[in-house]
Amino acid sequence: MTVLVTGGGGYIGSHMVWALVDAGEDVAVIDRLSTGFRWAIAPQAKFYEGDIANMVLLERIFAENSIDAIIHFAGSIVVPESVADPLGYYENNTVKSRALIAAAVKAGVPHFVFSSTAAVYGTPASNDPVVEEASLNPESPYGSSKLMTEIMLRDTAAAHDFTYTALRYFNVAGADPRGRTGQSTVGATHLIKVASEAALGKRDGMTVFGTDYPTPDGTCVRDYIHVSDLANAHLKALQRMRAGGGSLTANCGYGQGFSVLQVLETVKTVVGRDFPIILADRRPGDAVSIVANPSRARELLGWTPEHDDLSFIVKTAIDWERHLTRTINDPDRKPLG
Repeated sequence: MTVLVTGGGGYIGSHMVWALVDAGEDVAVIDRLSTGFRWAIAPQAKFYEGDIANMVLLERIFAENSIDAIIHFAGSIVVPESVADPLGYYENNTVKSRALIAAAVKAGVPHFVFSSTAAVYGTPASNDPVVEEASLNPESPYGSSKLMTEIMLRDTAAAHDFTYTALRYFNVAGADPRGRTGQSTVGATHLIKVASEAALGKRDGMTVFGTDYPTPDGTCVRDYIHVSDLANAHLKALQRMRAGGGSLTANCGYGQGFSVLQVLETVKTVVGRDFPIILADRRPGDAVSIVANPSRARELLGWTPEHDDLSFIVKTAIDWERHLTRTINDPDRKPLG
């Protein structure tokens, strides 16, 4: 059987494709390459360039491959951008996901893993690590667009022979420890990516948005998870569903939070140099503090993180950023090995 990965040329998607290949799976990828890269996709995977809402292309993929699972990453992910362009986010994240789910049901694909987000929670009512049963109060169209897809999956599973796992990511960072892929998007907004660029002189500095939050140092607190651990959680979810496990929603985080300033200090320590930081006002849509309770993923998926260390996460991000510095000037921006 073959696993179809949407958005497999992107940051998390490309790590997932490599993880599947490493596990001996046959893999097909669909990606329109708006932010992803063809070179980031493991060469063992079968590649289709196009949009996940292209029904003709999806029918061709299902006809040419014996697909038993879809792992769905394709979508837009920038919170402030979603505030400025809500309809664009509902189109790309919700409407197109609906088309993909409908195509999966029509083709009889039984298993679906969805890339959801901790943004569905908004700012939790307490400082305790958030559990999946917590109130769902997204504070941005990005979070709302993902929650709408979760609801569609729930209702689809109730009506069809269809099982899903929705994994609510906390803050994903780092890069493949083997150096095969990493966060390569130009203008990416992930904190550790931006800080890595600033630390290596690729940016003049960086901006911290909000220093007056009710946290120990006034900056937002997040739970950072290494991208390879996240990919492994998807593998575990796939294995569980293939073994007969039912639909599931689970957090993917480590259960420990770090403030923006703590992350920046870690980056400075790993690189061994300082870089300019500008303190600015809050951005719309940013939650104050959110940390995962990952108990469900650990217990029901049998997921055991291997890279639960902020310094290691930062080191792999820095290593990848240095790798990207050796980029040849071609249309695909392919890094040199």
